[in-house]
Amino acid sequence: MIEILIVDDHPLVSDGVAAMVKDVPYLNICGACKSAKEALAFLAHTEPDIILLDISLPDMDGLELCSQIRQLHKKVKIIGLTSTNEAGIITQFLARGGNGYLLKNMERDELLAAIDEVMNDKIFLSKAANQKILEQFLTIGDALKSTPVLTRREKEVIQLLYEGLTGPQIAERLFLSPYTIETHRKNLLQKLNVSSTQLMLRYAKENKLI
Repeated sequence: MIEILIVDDHPLVSDGVAAMVKDVPYLNICGACKSAKEALAFLAHTEPDIILLDISLPDMDGLELCSQIRQLHKKVKIIGLTSTNEAGIITQFLARGGNGYLLKNMERDELLAAIDEVMNDKIFLSKAANQKILEQFLTIGDALKSTPVLTRREKEVIQLLYEGLTGPQIAERLFLSPYTIETHRKNLLQKLNVSSTQLMLRYAKENKLI
């Protein structure tokens, strides 16, 4: 039997979840708490297998409660149950020890799938939450693609140019030939797609390359 604790301040949510699982023989709702205080008191004497945790509680941020529960109960599975579908909240919840993330408009099949997945030590995200995470990574990926990656030597050269050193001075500082420094400078102009050293330094500064 998989014991489930619901932590949500809206009785309709608890009743709805209970209705979804009532005909599943291996699932049992062992408790329903309306606040973080109630939840922590319940967990002081009973450890369920799964906690369905609302992110927005009246007395404590659900993310903080997730952290506290994880510190006290290493084995319990924690699934976020919320109306909030934001990539930042989802990733924070998982980082604090969450095992899954569901939205309150979920279908019964999605709830049962989440329970099965987390009990098998997997992370479960609802379709909508998964899409948000995917969009975030695509945005990060586009940003990374648009910002050129400099080699260690190129970073040294551009930093010294920014500090006002000339090509020969940089060559002496780095124990390289002036020709090599000039080659690095030209490569940087091409890589950053600019036409002058001044524009190159401005671009590097604006994009935190120096």
